[in-house]
Formats: sequence, C-alpha cells, structure tokens
Amino acid sequence: MSESVASYIRTIPDYPKPGILFRDVTTLIADPTGFGLAIDELTARYEGRALDVVVGVEARGFIFGAALASRLGVGFVPVRKPGKLPGEVIGEDYELEYGTDRLEVHVDAVEEGARVLLVDDLIATGGTATAALVLLRRLGAEVAEACFVVDLPDLGGARRLQELGCPCHALCAFEGH
Repeated sequence: MSESVASYIRTIPDYPKPGILFRDVTTLIADPTGFGLAIDELTARYEGRALDVVVGVEARGFIFGAALASRLGVGFVPVRKPGKLPGEVIGEDYELEYGTDRLEVHVDAVEEGARVLLVDDLIATGGTATAALVLLRRLGAEVAEACFVVDLPDLGGARRLQELGCPCHALCAFEGH
C-alpha cells in the first residue's frame, strides 16, 4: 500500500448521498506527480510479467489502463457500457444498489488464452469488476490479476473477485464507504 498515492486522493463527505465518503481520484489524475507515481507503481508491479493485454473498465479504468499498457508495451482493450462499441459484442449484466447495469466488450477483443491484466480506478462492491472478469473468461482469456488504485475493503469487492479465483492488487485502501 502506498500512502503517497493515497495522499493525492481527496475524500468528499456525503457524496453521492449522506454517510458516504467518496474517494475522488480526479485529484490524483490532475496532478502530474501523483498520476506519474501511480503509473510508476503499477508499472513496477507488472513489468516483466507475461501479459498480453491490459483491459480497462469504463471510464476511469481507461485512464490508468491505457497509460499502464503503454508503459508495459502491450495493447489496451476497453470494456464499455452498452451501445458504445461499434463491432459485435458480448455483454454481462451486473447488480447496482438500485437495479442493474451492463458491460460489453468486442467478441474479438482478446485472443483465447491471452493473459490479461484487468484495471479500474476503484473497487467497492466488485459488481463492475466481476462483470468484466466474467466477460473476459467467456472470451477464453486468463485474467492474471485485477488491479485498482483504490480498494474499499469494507465493501468486499476484492474479496469477491478473489473468491472467483482472480488475484487482486490495489495501490491504497480506505476504510469505510
């Protein structure tokens, strides 16, 4: 865990509703030193690993994932909300607090057997990350690890992924919601 990366992330109380402490990574992304530090730490963890592609989850996973893929010298694949990808897609629904949402990926986005690194900015309950993991496995990919800038361990998302056999890593963690 890096306290340095955590120090660039602001906390906004009572957003989006009372009692929530929102962990805002936009302050990290906006600061070239903080963003560089996050990408450096992720690069150091994954450099030299046998990875074929980095997959980022919409939307902030694109920011961290694309930068990391560039540093690692591998391709980047976006997992998107419905209706955003122009080619043939497969999709996976996931639960939200009040309803469901869906993620999609191109059917030819990763080759069968590809070693994938799944990236997003934050893991809370794990619904989005789990949907992305299911999609990648349906394509025949091997998800080597899921990585996040922030983990909210009290919400159990990383534990949920680990129970599905997917190792997880986060640069920092914040207690509470």
